[in-house]
Amino acid sequence: MAPRYPEAFVHEKPEWTVWNRIADFLYFGLGNLRKHLSIALLDMGGIAILWILTSYVIIRLSTGEIGYTLVPWWAFGLGVAEAAALWESFGRSFGHRVARVELRRVDGGDPALHQRFAYWLLWHVSVLPLVGLLFSPPLHERASGLALRPFTMEGRTPKPWWRTSTGIYVAWLMGVALLAAISVTISWEDLVRLFTRAGTTAKFWRSFFSPDTSIILKTVRALIVTVFMAMTATAFAVMVAVPLSFLAARNLMRGLIGRSIYTVIRVTMSIIRSIEPVVWAIFFLVWVRVELAPFAGMLALFVHSVSDLTKLYAERLESIDPGLIEAITATGANRLQVLRYAVIPQIVNPYISFTLYRWDINIRMATVVGVVGGGGIGQALFFYLKGNLWTQAGTVMLFIIALVWAIDYLSARLRAKLA
Repeated sequence: MAPRYPEAFVHEKPEWTVWNRIADFLYFGLGNLRKHLSIALLDMGGIAILWILTSYVIIRLSTGEIGYTLVPWWAFGLGVAEAAALWESFGRSFGHRVARVELRRVDGGDPALHQRFAYWLLWHVSVLPLVGLLFSPPLHERASGLALRPFTMEGRTPKPWWRTSTGIYVAWLMGVALLAAISVTISWEDLVRLFTRAGTTAKFWRSFFSPDTSIILKTVRALIVTVFMAMTATAFAVMVAVPLSFLAARNLMRGLIGRSIYTVIRVTMSIIRSIEPVVWAIFFLVWVRVELAPFAGMLALFVHSVSDLTKLYAERLESIDPGLIEAITATGANRLQVLRYAVIPQIVNPYISFTLYRWDINIRMATVVGVVGGGGIGQALFFYLKGNLWTQAGTVMLFIIALVWAIDYLSARLRAKLA
């Protein structure tokens, strides 16, 4: 039996006792929480990265040691949160730009200074404890009279980047990131040696102008092996990558099963592509016999080429003209006929161009793979360099330069013909 209330006291149940009201509160509250918390986390993450890089550069350049913050970590955390609060309250922060929102008055006007100040004060008791974000609108917006509205440029003149807080942030971030990279990779001693010890390389450069003719035949054989390694790896990779590309194209894989297959293939190809061919060559050298070193090198190039070509082919499939597909489908054609007459004609030339480009890469990569024992001319080069046989190494380098130039010229002409 439903509870009864004295009519003189209340006529309906309080809203907080109605399940629909509670569900609405949780639904909109969690939406507000997700929206504001994601913006706050983006801003705090961006500020934390900038702070760490700036501290690293200052410590590295001033003391030569490695450090990541000039203050205790608890002060670092408080500073990051406070900087995010100031950025969101008195400017358009990085998180605001990502979410495409801006801080405005409830009536749509520009916020007043006292409203921004109230927003900043209440940000600490609403956003940080997270409780205030469960209300709609959040407590700090309700009390300050401000709200996050969709950003629009209608009726406004774009400001130059140096007059926006995000532009200043990005410029500062790029500057300290460049200084950090320089401090890690370059030292004063390195620069001194660069400009004072160039003469130590004279022995290597002289080897280019005094080739060892006794190893020309052996070098040509190794060069042919390198070309065949790249050719075989590219050919087999195309056979695997072409069908996989249709399964890795978002516009062709629809539905739950299709999207699942698409996701698995994309993730797998990304993982394979992130491992360099040199690492794959070492892996296959352990797997197969050492006597079959060119086979291990070919397998390394093949695996990496499959992942790379699948990505290139699939992205081309995702950019095809859907109008032609709709026109062919409207005639009553089945899925196979649509692929034959609407999809394949749009991808043949780009696929061939991508294949030639990958073959060009594999020629150069086969040399690098050979350095770790993957066969071909790279293995011969590594052998001569290891034995300090500079004249023989220079001879091999001349052949490598000639091969790369010839393949690059040939593939460029073929791609130009296709275009």
